[in-house]
Amino acid sequence: MPIYEYRREDGSTFEVQQSFSDDPLTVDPETGQAVTRVFHPPAVHFKGKGFYNTDYGTRKRQRESAAKDSSKDAKGSSDSSDSAKKPEKKEKADKPAAKAD
Repeated sequence: MPIYEYRREDGSTFEVQQSFSDDPLTVDPETGQAVTRVFHPPAVHFKGKGFYNTDYGTRKRQRESAAKDSSKDAKGSSDSSDSAKKPEKKEKADKPAAKAD
């Protein structure tokens, strides 16, 4: 069972162990003063350059990795095809010049 912190009207606080299904207290059981529940931020620390890959579903990760692979293949094939095309263009340019003489 969790422990909840409550604040009295005078500013003092106290803790009560309650079940999740219990309603929040509105009155301090000891003094009869009106109380409100105190909320604290969770203790979460984000470190590094972003979120981990495991923070998201596996389907999305598979799509992302497939997209990266296809973009790498496209870049790799365009680089190799460009380098293959350049010598062919030079050869074609040299041959007509030789025939014209």
